[in-house]
Amino acid sequence: MGVSEAKVCKTFQINNRRYLGNKYKLLPFITGVVEKECAGIETVADIFAGTGAVASAFPDKAVITNDLMYSNYICHCAWFGAQAYDQKKIADFVARYNAKTRCGENYMTRNFAGTYFNKRNCAKIGYIREDIERSYKKGELNERERALLITSLLYAMDKIAATCGHYDAYRKGAAYEGALELAVPLARANNRPGNRCFNEDANELVKRIRADLVYIDPPYNSRQYCDAYHLLENVARWEKPEVFGVAKKMDRSGMKSRYCTAGAAEAFEALVGDIRARYILLSYNNMAEKGNSRSNAKISDEDILRILRQKGVVKVFSESYKPFTTGRSDIEENAERLFLCTCYDGA
Repeated sequence: MGVSEAKVCKTFQINNRRYLGNKYKLLPFITGVVEKECAGIETVADIFAGTGAVASAFPDKAVITNDLMYSNYICHCAWFGAQAYDQKKIADFVARYNAKTRCGENYMTRNFAGTYFNKRNCAKIGYIREDIERSYKKGELNERERALLITSLLYAMDKIAATCGHYDAYRKGAAYEGALELAVPLARANNRPGNRCFNEDANELVKRIRADLVYIDPPYNSRQYCDAYHLLENVARWEKPEVFGVAKKMDRSGMKSRYCTAGAAEAFEALVGDIRARYILLSYNNMAEKGNSRSNAKISDEDILRILRQKGVVKVFSESYKPFTTGRSDIEENAERLFLCTCYDGA
């Protein structure tokens, strides 16, 4: 396939995705606090990175990203990975996938046809994901190129899924929104060599890493991200597990976050105690008791301040913000707060 044909492919950026708690609109607020309050920052660790929006705001720094969900981790490898990749090759693969019309039966059609996607789109999703894995195992793609194509597929799925931006349920009887069309991710070909991406429990990771600034954006409430994005997680992992229930969810018992439970404050205290950094920056909104029991924050302001003050001097910054939600909440006077801790030991 020639370059001219590949050029017709659309492109996309890291922020072109709907995601609960996405901080993209808050980046000026976050970077403004860092620029004003944090001197000499060379390394930024985003340890609950989600889509990677905050990490993307520091292109001049070495970044460390982490997320408990593999579907987020693989996107981080695409956007921030230190490995070089062939941009034309990615465009050629995307163009070939978009031109594919007959895809046959596969894991996706057998399990998800008529739910979040129609059968035709399910067939194409399954074909593309299988081909990415086959091409990688044959040596036709390096690790980052594999990640870039999986990322392209996940973003394309999100655009046409019959959902409200998450996969807790699909919209029964809703008209399916067009055909699956992949786009080329506009990822830097040569990122900083010090960039690293992780897929593990943040509490364990911080025992092994060091950064000038550690940014913390944990889940705020009881809504587990693996429940909301199980289908993207399934496709990213491509282990083809059995699915169950109306929502077609796989077993997610190993993906649950302690920060969505009554043990959140205890987990946060252990996390902060093990962090080695000059600055800790925590994002946490002011939901407190404003919403229903599922929406209310799991860590109180009193606990946040008590824990951070054991580590250093704390300043609090606030900005009004209406986050992307599941559509069930309309909270007045919602604010995102940044708790900045300048660590005593400057580790």
